[in-house]
Amino acid sequence: MTAMESIDQPLDVIIVGAGISGIGMAAHLKQDCPQRSFAILDRRTRPGGTWDLFRYPGIRSDSDMYTLGFAFEPWGDEAAIAAGDRILHYLNHVIDSRGLREHMRFDHKVLSANWDSASGLWTVECEAADGKRSSVSGRFLFLGSGYYDYDDPHDAGIPGLESFGGDVIHPQFWPEDYDYSGKRVVVIGSGATAVTLVPSLTDRAAHVTMLQRTPSWYLQRPAKDALANTLRRILPSKWAYALIRARNIVMQDFLFKRAREKPAEMGEYLKDQIRASLGEAWDDEAFTPPYKPWEQRLCLVPDGDMFEAIKAGKADIATGRIKVVDKAGIELEDGRHIDADVIVTATGLKLAVCGKIAISMDGKPVNFAEHWYYRNCMFSNLPNFAALFGYLNAGWTLRVDIAAEWLCRLFNQMDVWGADVVVPELKDDSSLVEDSAFDKFSSGYIARGRHLIPRSAQDGPWQISMDYRADRRELRDAPIDDGVLKFSRLPVHAAAE
Repeated sequence: MTAMESIDQPLDVIIVGAGISGIGMAAHLKQDCPQRSFAILDRRTRPGGTWDLFRYPGIRSDSDMYTLGFAFEPWGDEAAIAAGDRILHYLNHVIDSRGLREHMRFDHKVLSANWDSASGLWTVECEAADGKRSSVSGRFLFLGSGYYDYDDPHDAGIPGLESFGGDVIHPQFWPEDYDYSGKRVVVIGSGATAVTLVPSLTDRAAHVTMLQRTPSWYLQRPAKDALANTLRRILPSKWAYALIRARNIVMQDFLFKRAREKPAEMGEYLKDQIRASLGEAWDDEAFTPPYKPWEQRLCLVPDGDMFEAIKAGKADIATGRIKVVDKAGIELEDGRHIDADVIVTATGLKLAVCGKIAISMDGKPVNFAEHWYYRNCMFSNLPNFAALFGYLNAGWTLRVDIAAEWLCRLFNQMDVWGADVVVPELKDDSSLVEDSAFDKFSSGYIARGRHLIPRSAQDGPWQISMDYRADRRELRDAPIDDGVLKFSRLPVHAAAE
């Protein structure tokens, strides 16, 4: 489909985002609701979302591909922790094997979406790279636009950065074919991006330093899953994939819950792994975070590659606060100076709810912080609308699969009943006890954007949960007609009967 090609007739479903969430929703629609028309709108020129945007050295999955992959499409590579190009290949295979590319409209940056109660339609306003505007109408709006700001990463306010005499790069905007050969590189940050970059940059850099203000918790896992690869050789691929996926889900759930129940024990387990890898290079200060395991997402270190780089003298970790950046490098508050030719600011993302799209109802702006989650993907008193936010403690795709499956069940039931509009109705929230899963995580991007996040109750349907297995049971077992969802027909359709 060419850029900005018009869509004359209202669609059944408008999907925003051609990344993991949008592709997953579209694949489920194609399989479970073949009668429904849909289109996927994306601001970029290619599918893949994050995996097409991020091109920094070494980019890879931060969870295993048996849980980051879709339930309906086995992951076929030997590597369980996969490089970004292999993930893109997998996503494109899903797109082409299920005929989704013909539904994709690229160069469609969605600016706003307004629900019109009289027509029962969402009207989505889009803009192309050349500034040309267009609009698309649809009965149901699904946002798979991710959770961070594509345009503006978090600015950590590093003092004196403008005085630096070398190159300053943010991983979100890594220059194509950038040559760092023989250069001294300082990566500021200690999260998943920094942990990926540091060992990858040692292939050509003279030396790489990870400068952290606060240490992170690290989990080492083999890049290749020996049992998975053995099962793939002796069992049909779908069977092997399902078995390993189920095992990994249980393992992830166990590790997360054990970390919450016995944080000191889990902390020692994680530190013991690193001690064993580093040997004499062990530094207690560098690997002792001031927070408990899983209060922030664990950083995955496949095959201990970062620790191998440190042990080999190709990389090191400096812990301290930045006093000022000067022409030659970075001066810390404790007086140390780190010489640098390149500074990489892996200082985090900026949270963006609903892709910064201006959502409105009958022309009135919607403030999502005033609405409650419903069944992990819809929102109180918002008709024909869903949006995806994945798991903070597991693979993002796990939520995509169960939410898309439930939404397709909802759509099919609406077709049986002849309903045009569905809304999770909440007239009085005074009895709800707010207990958001987001408040149990201290990650910087969540803390900075907490005021933007919709509300979540302690239990019941009015919540977003971080317990995948419980969510899966609920979404599969809960009746569609649960007394909360309100269904209606448009007057024009009712009159036609």
